[in-house]
Amino acid sequence: MFRLVSLNLNGIRSAAQKGMVEWAEKMAPDCMGVQELKAQAADVAGRFDTVAGMRGHFHYADKKGYSGVGIYSRREPSDVIIGLKCPEFDAEGRYVEARFDTPDRKLSIISCYFPSGSSSEERQQAKFRFLEVVYPHLRALRDEREFILVGDINIAHKEIDLKNWRGNQKNSGFLPEERAWMTQVLDELKLIDVFRTLNPHPEQYTWWSNRGQAWAKNVGWRIDYHLATPYIAATARRESIYKDQRFSDHAPLIVDYDFTL
Repeated sequence: MFRLVSLNLNGIRSAAQKGMVEWAEKMAPDCMGVQELKAQAADVAGRFDTVAGMRGHFHYADKKGYSGVGIYSRREPSDVIIGLKCPEFDAEGRYVEARFDTPDRKLSIISCYFPSGSSSEERQQAKFRFLEVVYPHLRALRDEREFILVGDINIAHKEIDLKNWRGNQKNSGFLPEERAWMTQVLDELKLIDVFRTLNPHPEQYTWWSNRGQAWAKNVGWRIDYHLATPYIAATARRESIYKDQRFSDHAPLIVDYDFTL
């Protein structure tokens, strides 16, 4: 069994203070994709290089205290790919891919942090540019290897994926163009939304605003995903969103797959 976790940390130091490292030790995942490190190499060195027996591989943002992604893995990858070869977004630390290749299988685990467009129209346009960059990248990857992309995609795909969908149709994260991009990824690239395949029920959210009583009232959004190629997705057996503790404004998304690295 292969246990894969995705978690937007909203700052690795902050999440660690709230018990994330001890939780990871109990969960014992085989890999964990993390987003929004909000840290640089010097902050991670000696503290978060390894978590729960898993060694980390990171893509840091140039800007301090901003973005950044990582993959922790129990098994050492055969290769690690940092960035999308796009200067605008590689400067923001948004993509790291760990490859676990054998003579009979090519498999990647990817941790990716899609931009949020909620702060300004300028950032929304950056988000649209990112979607334009990452789509052909995933298409090319899809043609050559199996993969699971985990991360904060910052898009709720369907009405079931957020509590207040009526009031958010003109807001970043639920715009028609963003939802259409997600549909295209699932329909044309044939990637699988693994969690939704296993769990068709409403009110399954991974992020809650810090405003008001969003957490207490479960007024959330499902914007964290496992997106997998069909062969790998078919091995998914169990899913869960961990909400017993809070490490950030996101909850860990956990899927157990019936394969081993």
